[in-house]
Amino acid sequence: MLRYLASRLGQSLLLLLIVSFIGFAVLNLAPGGPLSQFALSPGMTQEQIDKIASQMGLDRPLPVQYLDWFSHLVVGDWGTSYRDGQPVLHVIGSHLFATLLLMGTATVISVSLGSTIGIFSALKRGSTFDYTMTVLAMIALSIPTFWFGLIAIYVFSLSLGWLPAGNMYTVGDGSVLDYLRHLIMPAVVLALVDVAIWSRYMRTSTLNVINQDFVRTARAKGLTRRRVLLKHVVGNSLVPMITLAGLQLPMVLGGALVTETVFTWPGMGRLFLDSLGYSDYPVVMGLLMASALLVLIGNLAADLIVALIDPRIRLD
Repeated sequence: MLRYLASRLGQSLLLLLIVSFIGFAVLNLAPGGPLSQFALSPGMTQEQIDKIASQMGLDRPLPVQYLDWFSHLVVGDWGTSYRDGQPVLHVIGSHLFATLLLMGTATVISVSLGSTIGIFSALKRGSTFDYTMTVLAMIALSIPTFWFGLIAIYVFSLSLGWLPAGNMYTVGDGSVLDYLRHLIMPAVVLALVDVAIWSRYMRTSTLNVINQDFVRTARAKGLTRRRVLLKHVVGNSLVPMITLAGLQLPMVLGGALVTETVFTWPGMGRLFLDSLGYSDYPVVMGLLMASALLVLIGNLAADLIVALIDPRIRLD
């Protein structure tokens, strides 16, 4: 186990290094560069822009800038926001909870609902329910997330007035119920596509398990259908889904970016777009590294959990 962890840690560090280098190069070589927000300021001369570039160290060669930034990153100094002068870690930390709350709620919804639909579709293979869920899953996978969000706002907020159209809470309220009312629409919209994916994978996994010899043996022993389903079928069907959960994390992060923008949810996705618009490159790079870390941690956690619950898997 320790050897496996050391190997995965080395791979993760190499991936983070590659991601950081590519991200840093793309951002700094993009048209306009990090000084574009200063160039657009009225009355700003080229001499003043050059002076700002010198003060910020942006007049140095790009490899030197990268090495300086990365050397500070590894010791916990992620830079300072161009926008408000706050440390990047503080800026990201102030938005991290909102994103984790939205992603966590959406994941719980998608996993529980998608797994249930997938199991029943497998048990009722070829039925009207199975075909209906297949069609609905294809529709959910074909329609963009932002479209779901806009339709939800129009129906449940503008037309019916049941739920707030956006933001995380009502100013001056901040109660748990108020947070829940604001969370419902973005979490459900973010979960819709994942429900379709989970239901399809869970259906396939359940069908594979149902045809295994140990399930037929359990039935031959006279165990009830309910006991066979809960103890032998569902438990073994969920094992591949844990790995899928780790692989789905990048997609959830991408969906959260769109969902947070549509619902003006104050999370990392909205912060990313705002920082891009302001050319706040230190925050953009910090968000890129934070997202990469979440993905790598999620994949590693999924592998470890699968190894712990399935004795057939050995991590060497």
